[in-house]
Amino acid sequence: MILTFVILAITIIFFIFGRLRADVVALLSLLTLFLAGIITLDQALSGFGDSTVIMIAALFVIGDGLSRTGVTAWLGERMLRLAGNNKVRLLVVMMAATAILSAFISNTGTVATLMPAVISAAWRIGSVPSKFLMPLAFAANTGGLLTLTGTPPNIIVNQSLLSAGLDGFGYFEFALIGLPLLVAAILYMVLVGRKLLPARKVEERPAGLTESIGELARDYTIESSLYWLRVRYGSRLVGLTLEEAALGRDYNVSVIRIEHPIRVNGRQADQTILKSRGVIESLEKLQTDHVDPVPGPGTKISANDVLLVKGSQDAIDRVMVWFNVGVQKASGADQDLAEMLLSHEVGIAEVLLTPRSAYIGRTVSQGHFAEKFNVQVLNIRRQHKQVEFSQSRLRFGDALLVRGRWKDIELLGNERRNFVVVGSPESMARQVVELNRQAVIASLALISMIILMVTGFVPTVIAALIAAIVMVLGGCLSMEQAYRSVSWSSVILIAAMIPMSIALQVTGGAEFLADALVDSLGSFGPLALMSGVFLLTTALSQVINNSATTVLVSPIVLQAANDLGVSPYPMMMIVAISASTAFLTPIGTTTNLMVSAPGSYSFNDFIKLGLPLVVIFLLLSLALVPMIWPL
Repeated sequence: MILTFVILAITIIFFIFGRLRADVVALLSLLTLFLAGIITLDQALSGFGDSTVIMIAALFVIGDGLSRTGVTAWLGERMLRLAGNNKVRLLVVMMAATAILSAFISNTGTVATLMPAVISAAWRIGSVPSKFLMPLAFAANTGGLLTLTGTPPNIIVNQSLLSAGLDGFGYFEFALIGLPLLVAAILYMVLVGRKLLPARKVEERPAGLTESIGELARDYTIESSLYWLRVRYGSRLVGLTLEEAALGRDYNVSVIRIEHPIRVNGRQADQTILKSRGVIESLEKLQTDHVDPVPGPGTKISANDVLLVKGSQDAIDRVMVWFNVGVQKASGADQDLAEMLLSHEVGIAEVLLTPRSAYIGRTVSQGHFAEKFNVQVLNIRRQHKQVEFSQSRLRFGDALLVRGRWKDIELLGNERRNFVVVGSPESMARQVVELNRQAVIASLALISMIILMVTGFVPTVIAALIAAIVMVLGGCLSMEQAYRSVSWSSVILIAAMIPMSIALQVTGGAEFLADALVDSLGSFGPLALMSGVFLLTTALSQVINNSATTVLVSPIVLQAANDLGVSPYPMMMIVAISASTAFLTPIGTTTNLMVSAPGSYSFNDFIKLGLPLVVIFLLLSLALVPMIWPL
């Protein structure tokens, strides 16, 4: 037992100082426990097959599926619209929206999705991001207390009860305390917290997604060369493929996308000559099979098709006369450009040629970009000047603006010898606010998972796995994307810390610590013990991962409740609550770290704003938890 305590103390010290990654520290702890003969091989590896670990991994996939299909961005954007231009309303709506989203997807995913929109909204209303980003992180942590799957500590606490042969918490049972805590957090931020938040000004306002697309369009001068063509019934284009039409070869006109007529009940629905913003309603946007976002040489043109093309005015005029098509200039507004060029399936990116690129000396047509990578080259910049790329040979340093499916752009980025993709296309893809069929599948998968968990029809881990595989099979994300979506460092950390929990139990360490808690604090009553558990868990969560903290504390608290002769449910709920109160340091949670740099926060900023909130959570928990779950 003494040796286990020594290993535990060294592990915590390494966690605090951060010289090694947390998951590496946990693995070293696991190996030390086994080599010291404290745990068996089966016990050392038991965490990697634990249902809690598998369920958390599945939830990462589910959250990423909702993000990639635009569900989280769409919901966040709709909720932030409610805020208008009022700072207090923005703060309230933002915190409520963040909490609701984080109740069903990971806190990290929620903050990553909403942070660009929150920053943009802050600038829009004449404020600064530092007034909103810390409340965003705190709301994500608090929102995890609304459901069983809201945050890993909830799942770990629940699994500890099940492993002890007790009934677990219900899926929405956490909301009985989580909702009052969320209301208290919002009131605190509105009445007190927003006065404590610093007003840190940054050098310049960051560009949002639509502004970024507008800048790219202007830099590559494509906004002035986009046109909509409508194929009339008597047009010579009817029945031809793009290869047969030879618009690019003969007229230097590039077809960027094709919209086929929408049919309702087998009949063609009326459309305006050209698509513009707001013409097709949001429900019709789910009917994606009428749009060919990246048409290829074999794409066939039909009567009444609408083509988005790029070309000079003279070239478009010649196409209009010869092929008998209707023509209208495409809008150059940033929002319209983003809607025309982007979707959750298709995006644009800047690509630079490397010094060793095999494409140097070739023209775009000789490079066969469309055939090899399934992307369209929209334009080329060379030393801040546009290049007529139809005949120009590529040089080192040329910047190509390409458009294609996000997955194809990602593959293009893997050609590191030939290209460098500027920025993060995957991050850009998550900011696209658009719903499609996969969004419906992802939403139904989430709802089905919740129903299965609430009804108990299948174990919770199986419900999560079902939802994850439905999203993969439904095309919400590929299997490769599913693997990448899992935070393996978090999964390994939890799996490797479970053997420490086992070691504390088999050596009597958990019982020893529980007896110490009962003898010192339990003598003053259950509320004193609950206070001690809250403060201990909160203190550890400020400096080490809250999941690891919960794994360590749960068996001790469970034993202490048994020794004191009180119900384990209020005690374990206190563990879950306090594990989510990492408000005092920027390293307490990943969400705190994510907002620290964009908000220009200092260490003291977190203490100044977070300490009163921790006290509020402690007092409110001590008052409400025993009422909801009697001792």
